[in-house]
Amino acid sequence: MKNAFHGFVLAVQFLTRLPVPVEAPWNASASRWAVRTYPLTGMLIGVLPALFVWLELPVSLFMQTVIIVTFFVWVSGGLHLDGWMDTFDAVGANVSLEKKWEIMKDPHVGSFGILALMFLLGWKTILIYELLSSGISPWIFLLIPAAARWTAVYLLAEVPASKPYGLAWSWQQHIKKKDLGLSLLPVLLLLPAAGTSLFLWTALFTGIFVILYRSWILRHFRGVSGDLAGASIEGGELWGLTAAWIFISFVTV
Repeated sequence: MKNAFHGFVLAVQFLTRLPVPVEAPWNASASRWAVRTYPLTGMLIGVLPALFVWLELPVSLFMQTVIIVTFFVWVSGGLHLDGWMDTFDAVGANVSLEKKWEIMKDPHVGSFGILALMFLLGWKTILIYELLSSGISPWIFLLIPAAARWTAVYLLAEVPASKPYGLAWSWQQHIKKKDLGLSLLPVLLLLPAAGTSLFLWTALFTGIFVILYRSWILRHFRGVSGDLAGASIEGGELWGLTAAWIFISFVTV
């Protein structure tokens, strides 16, 4: 249990800016548990937005939307957004594989990365506003961050690292295929709260996303990296919000 706790602490410290005044050791078991608790960390991230919606605070829907989007950006410290921008800078340049990796390492942000960030945050804002307007269950704000972070677990477990070093490679050293399933167990607790139909719909779309994204990164990058895993979290959240919007707009009418 100690290793599980330390793993969860590592996941929270790595994936969020939430203050956790605990020094967790980095070892094989704690590292494995950290990856297993990525989705649980996503659920933790979604607690405050869900509570904010559930309490029905006296602010406009647009202001609620802006607050939620701002919180999601703040709580990750921009870590995944950095990966998102680096990824699109590299792909947008339409250069060789080695040149793409050079662009990914460049600390400067290019025009493709800025455009990708604008579209990401713009579409997230629109979709969250639409979901709030529809009166969707607040539990969706726990389910989507959890599902998005599971995509990173999938990539680490199923896609070889692009280089025999780096962030993704270091996380991969201690995880196994079974960790994919174990990481989903906490998410199943959301099934009765979110509703079976919406839960299964989100699960289906998450599965489609990871299959498509895995194929895309293998074609463009030949393997996964920390930036690509981070981009999967941002892309997974956008994909999940889109899936929820489709659900409330066309499936439940």
